[in-house]
Amino acid sequence: MQGTYLLLIRLDEQRNIDIGALGTVAFNKGWYVYVGSAMNGLDQRIRRHLREKKKTHWHIDYLLHHAAISEVFYQERLVKEECNLAQRFHEEFSSIRRFGCSDCSCISHLFTGPYTALMQMIESLDMKPYDSDAKS
Repeated sequence: MQGTYLLLIRLDEQRNIDIGALGTVAFNKGWYVYVGSAMNGLDQRIRRHLREKKKTHWHIDYLLHHAAISEVFYQERLVKEECNLAQRFHEEFSSIRRFGCSDCSCISHLFTGPYTALMQMIESLDMKPYDSDAKS
């Protein structure tokens, strides 16, 4: 399975977090959406994000040491749609500059906003909810 995924993340308190090469980043308490892709092993990538114990490799790993994934959404695609989805979020929401996009020219792949507005955007994208129990 290959395609794009969204992690809906909740950060319960304002924090300054070391994000590897990005340095220390100030995160406000609230809701975030991370846009990612896996063009070889989408299910494995999502499961990796959901694991508590894992090697810190990507920007999102640093954030997830302090925040919790609330929901995951995905779409199976043969072509990489990650940057197109990130652009849609960029048009509507604030972002953490350069987060999760060191391999592309996007401004960010991490966006923040009110839960209801983020969910409305997600629902408009024709994404499926990820059920980790059904994938076992």
